Amino acid sequence: MASKMASDDFDDQFLTCSVCMLHFRDPRVLPCLHTFCRECLQEWAAKQQPLECPTCRTQVSLPDQGVAGLRTNFYVNNLLDFAAAKKGAGPGVPCQVCEGNVEGSKSWCADCAKLLCESCTLLHRKFPLFEDHEVTPKNALKAEKDVGKFHRKRHCQKHKNQELVFYCESCSALVCTACTVVDHRPGKDHNPVEIATVAQRKKETLQGLLQDMDPRLKDIQAAVKEVEKKMSNLMPSKEAATDQAKAYFRQLADLLQKREQEIFSQIDEQCRADGKALQTKKEAIEFESVGLTSAQTFCQQAVEHGSDVHILEVGNQVRIRVETLLAKQLDLESNWSEFQFTENTAVSDVEKEVENFGGVKTNVDVSKFQVAAHAKPAVQGFASKYKVAVKPAVQGFACIAELTTTNQEGRPCVTTNMEDPSGTSIPTQLRMKSEGVWEISYVPKVTGKHRLEVKVNSQHVTGSPSDVDVKGKDTPVLTIGRKGRRVGKLNRPVGVAVDKDGNIAVVEQNNRRVQIFDTDTGKPLNSFPVDGECPHSIAVDSNGRFLVTSRGNNFGLRRYSKEGKLLNTFRPDCMAFPLGVAVLQDGRMVVVDYTQQSCLLLQPDGSLIRDIGKGLLQFPEFVTVDESRGVVYVTGWFAHKVIAFDLDGNLKFAFGKYGQNDGEFKSPLGVTIDPAGNIIVVNHDDGRLQVFGPDGTFVRTVATVKGGHPFGIALIPDGYIAVACHWGHCVEMYRYS
Repeated sequence: MASKMASDDFDDQFLTCSVCMLHFRDPRVLPCLHTFCRECLQEWAAKQQPLECPTCRTQVSLPDQGVAGLRTNFYVNNLLDFAAAKKGAGPGVPCQVCEGNVEGSKSWCADCAKLLCESCTLLHRKFPLFEDHEVTPKNALKAEKDVGKFHRKRHCQKHKNQELVFYCESCSALVCTACTVVDHRPGKDHNPVEIATVAQRKKETLQGLLQDMDPRLKDIQAAVKEVEKKMSNLMPSKEAATDQAKAYFRQLADLLQKREQEIFSQIDEQCRADGKALQTKKEAIEFESVGLTSAQTFCQQAVEHGSDVHILEVGNQVRIRVETLLAKQLDLESNWSEFQFTENTAVSDVEKEVENFGGVKTNVDVSKFQVAAHAKPAVQGFASKYKVAVKPAVQGFACIAELTTTNQEGRPCVTTNMEDPSGTSIPTQLRMKSEGVWEISYVPKVTGKHRLEVKVNSQHVTGSPSDVDVKGKDTPVLTIGRKGRRVGKLNRPVGVAVDKDGNIAVVEQNNRRVQIFDTDTGKPLNSFPVDGECPHSIAVDSNGRFLVTSRGNNFGLRRYSKEGKLLNTFRPDCMAFPLGVAVLQDGRMVVVDYTQQSCLLLQPDGSLIRDIGKGLLQFPEFVTVDESRGVVYVTGWFAHKVIAFDLDGNLKFAFGKYGQNDGEFKSPLGVTIDPAGNIIVVNHDDGRLQVFGPDGTFVRTVATVKGGHPFGIALIPDGYIAVACHWGHCVEMYRYS
């Protein structure tokens, strides 16, 4: 970066506050290095707690003096002085001392940071007090290109007429010459050094940081270009996929239409065959009817009209004929029943399989559970007796696939074979989990595409062979939601919990609702709105009811039924800014109060039992309780610690400090415990999900959360951790055990 900046190198926007849209007035710098007017920050801080940067939304912890304690952006002040001096050097601008002379040229006093007319300049130089002031005349002012010439001189707060020219390294403070004699005398406690010497070292350090930033910026810019390139391919990809899908489903439709015509032909053929057979049967019966009718007529005529001689002549012949006809065995049954169409595959079964008719494949890791693994999109055999379903697989963990059958015809002969990406065989174990369900377990040693074959009686089952995508521990096995307002989408998720059915309950800050998702598939099951301006955390009591905290104007702790009906609102006098919440088996509740800087132990009716941690907590956020040990764990995001108390309010221990090493924290937020009493904590800043023993000893790092700025976490009974990713607008699940 150049050491000098000319007036043409910056525009008016650089000197404008993004809040008030005016030139900076007393500019102050936040820790995130964004600058705003002092008054703007004071108004902003009065509207929200904790204070967030208006530009990047980074949470800011103000010093004890408030906004006034933030550092002044002297560089911006210098630029403002430089711009004002350049603009006001000519005639027509009033003198900033006598405030009346607008004629003639002006000079600039760097010590007073004012424009002076010629008269005031002469008078200014005559005063002994101002004889050392640096005054730049009109001609030099117009030609000046170096902003550095317009640095306002800094004077000592204690010795007002003394310029700050030394830096006490022991105290990290700027001091004047008088201070080095009185308060910062060189010795074992103080080490005043000329500012230029220390500043040079600082500049060298900053120069190194600039060099470190250049490669990162290039990587980011390259990534932006790559994303833009992919965005340009988005619509062509959509059109191609749409065309492929249309062709695929057109083929399916053609197959159905072809089968429909085949069935119609079979019906016509069957109708013709049955008609021919019935016609033949009818003719045979009619032939017998004619013979019997003829004999009956002849016999009746003989009886009624024949003479005795005639009767004697034909009687015996008639008798023989009739007896022969009557004795004949006749098949008078047609042996035919109405034919009908039969549904070999029920429509409901097809409906269940429709989701397997094709799919969308992408190179982007959408991290979704695979309910059933298929080698390629295809119509599976509907009448198949067996099907294999593959659970999410993570390197180094025991993983499973389940084989199910639709019949109970004894125990079949099941064989399995699994290979890693290199073709190396992976040992598998088979056990019957329940009647008709077999569990196939294995431990993958590498990541990537594995191949699983499952055969029953030497025949491949539905879904075999399967491609099993084994992920690393830092890759989520399931990602639920994306930014949006509709059901199934999320907007700033904060708290997460597991309900009585093992499903995931998520509280959304911006949508002001709770959504319930299926743990295996991530599909939305239910949702209900919640009261409060900014909902924050959620817990589930022993009866399956939801407890939700919210901060802001309509703050409180609210209890909802399993169906989402509001049952109770708790807002005791001791509560002001509720955040994290945990609930005990007997219904007692522990609520973090940000304003009180403590935890409130409440009765099931919301009345206060006691304060926990008051005076010992710094900016607490989330809480969990280990009832078996009677310990309450609270995260302090600003203190970078986890603090443990007993339920009587006594401090037991604390662990953690700021850092990026194992066991260290960067703004810890979500916290929970596993069945063994281990403490699981997620860092808000760097996403590390760490595990500690019941005594606070570091055990391991589970994963580094990818979704961005994690908040609440919850442990799912089947060995996964759900993490609410606030800025990623999703919930990510990672393998825990």
